[in-house]
Amino acid sequence: MVSSPRPNLGPLIYFTATLMVGLYFAFAAVQGDFGIFRRAEVDAEAAALSQELGKLQAEVERMENLTHRLSDSYLDLDLLDQQARDVLGMIRADEIVIR
Repeated sequence: MVSSPRPNLGPLIYFTATLMVGLYFAFAAVQGDFGIFRRAEVDAEAAALSQELGKLQAEVERMENLTHRLSDSYLDLDLLDQQARDVLGMIRADEIVIR
């Protein structure tokens, strides 16, 4: 009986293993913890946080302005009058209250 030559599987296994490793690294580059999609998420989050920081800085500046206007070194009488009426719940005689 004549035996048929066995097919050489070495190159096929090498090619398959190389292809699988390449696919793994391609998938990791797109979907992994440091991949393209994660980078886009981080950039979007950074933009949102930057915008929120701008809003908070504007609010802090407004509060610092109000605090300065009620300080001992500078007193804004209109602001003091408004704050006192808000706290005490009082109105002037020439004002009309609408509820």
